[in-house]
Amino acid sequence: MAQKENNYYKQHDRLYLSVDCIVFGLNEGNLKLLLIQRDFEPHKGEWSLVGGFVNYDESVDNAAQRILKNLTGLDGVYMHQIGTFGEVERDPGERVVSVAYSALLNFPDIDHEILKAHNAHWVDFNNIPSLCLDHNEMIKKAIKKIQTKFRTEPIAFRLLPQRFTLTQLQQLYETLLGVKIDKRNFRRRALENSCIVCTDLVDKENSRRGARLYEFSSDAVGVESFKM
Repeated sequence: MAQKENNYYKQHDRLYLSVDCIVFGLNEGNLKLLLIQRDFEPHKGEWSLVGGFVNYDESVDNAAQRILKNLTGLDGVYMHQIGTFGEVERDPGERVVSVAYSALLNFPDIDHEILKAHNAHWVDFNNIPSLCLDHNEMIKKAIKKIQTKFRTEPIAFRLLPQRFTLTQLQQLYETLLGVKIDKRNFRRRALENSCIVCTDLVDKENSRRGARLYEFSSDAVGVESFKM
């Protein structure tokens, strides 16, 4: 029986399985996307998402975590699967099927020296260049899914510093959702939510008057999300 099953598998073509990661970070209030300039063919020298092949002895999820750890030095990065991209001619190098993930990183935690070693660069969210393969398509799909999650889950706080102002929070929502939000309504809804906790500290560096700083309460995750 085992011999028959092995023969069945051998009758079919084999292909490569890869993962590509759409990595977002927030730096000085500006939303960024992490890209690399490829130093290998095909498309050497062109902009690309961060990615790599899945090893024989690891899951697809673990492959994505491994690739991000090698690039950023971070363990347990928040990510979720975007979808599978498998057009026959998507990669001129070989027949490759790619599983795409989006990841949200806390900018100060990243080892930026490792990024430089990998020829990785942060680009502005509103000025994403043309990428090789089908990576721009992956980004579009990732943005749509993140926009949905931003409205229903408290994932925005994974991009913000530990303490943030309501202005920073609103700017992040406006940037990613691509809409202007009424300031009074936004602040009212934010302050009504138990996952946003007011501290006794104020931001004197970025605000003349000293804007109040807030924290995200992890105890509220899964109980009450910040819905927009």
